[in-house]
Amino acid sequence: MMKIAFHSPLKSPDHPVPSGDRLMARLLVDALKRAGHAVEVASQLRSFTADPEGRDRALIEAEAAAEIDRLDGLWRAGGVPDVWFCYHPYYKAPDLIGPTLARRFGLAYVTAEASYSARRNQGIWANDQARLIEAVRGAALNLCFTRRDRDGLAAAAPEGRYLLLQPFIDPSALLDRAPQPQPGRLAAVAMMRAGDKMASYRMLAAALLQLQHRPWTLSVVGDGTLREEVRALFSPLPPERITWHGQSSASEIAAILRQSALYVWPGTGEAYGLAYLEAQAAGLPVVAQAVAGVPEVVRDGVTGLLTPAGDVHAFAVAIERLLANEGERRQMALAARRFVAEECSIDRASLRLDEALKRHVGGSR
Repeated sequence: MMKIAFHSPLKSPDHPVPSGDRLMARLLVDALKRAGHAVEVASQLRSFTADPEGRDRALIEAEAAAEIDRLDGLWRAGGVPDVWFCYHPYYKAPDLIGPTLARRFGLAYVTAEASYSARRNQGIWANDQARLIEAVRGAALNLCFTRRDRDGLAAAAPEGRYLLLQPFIDPSALLDRAPQPQPGRLAAVAMMRAGDKMASYRMLAAALLQLQHRPWTLSVVGDGTLREEVRALFSPLPPERITWHGQSSASEIAAILRQSALYVWPGTGEAYGLAYLEAQAAGLPVVAQAVAGVPEVVRDGVTGLLTPAGDVHAFAVAIERLLANEGERRQMALAARRFVAEECSIDRASLRLDEALKRHVGGSR
């Protein structure tokens, strides 16, 4: 058993606002605990810096220094952990605590889903990326959820130690219930906010406008500051075609997915998208774009269809193909559930994490 100090500088597992980042942080903590390790969230500090000017950065740096002092005193009095495990450090949310403590106490340093992009080297982000690469170089292990992240890190720090870890969920509640798909029922689950999410909503609405000759309906799960703007995108469509569920609980989402036939979400800019895994576990083939990390969690032609980036017509054609061919849709639905159960479950991830820590971290102190 290892004592693991866990830190997520973008969003703590205890953060009150739900998101994919918070969910992945919680899943990692759960997976490590299932492997028998003692895991404690070391700090709630959020180092998120929205722009390269870093106007609030002095305050964040001061808070980070205070956290270092607090943990230093805590560990000297009560014992030092074996590992500092940092989830998702990147240019907007660097780890301002772990590298200092790891050097001071001789801890093994581990990252998961670290990412680097040379085009973000501007202002304070450039300094943060330099810190990130230094930490990645010295890390006992860098766990990468996508090949894109691994390749970006390896280009900047070829001497780093990298291991691919398949993105994962706890699919038990979804796999335990049989799907009951309603013909033509589409589903999408996403926050309603600016940027990539809004771009995906825009593309989805445009594609569905091309499919009004087909008998489909759409369930939309999600809420956010741009809810009215999102609804406006779909206003040219008959209102009876779309059900707006708003923010929903995990059990409510599971019920919606279970009654749907297809998961349709373009996935613009998605790191990978845990919602795709949840949908597949519920028995939904996915229609998405072949962009960013989406191909890591959707097997094109097997568990869904991936279309070229930005091609609204191709996205509409893929939806129509599975609406029109129930046999193919059903075959993909079975493959999707099998894919998540066999390759993307938290139990499998727990075993891989344990093996990786024992191989790369055990005895490194």
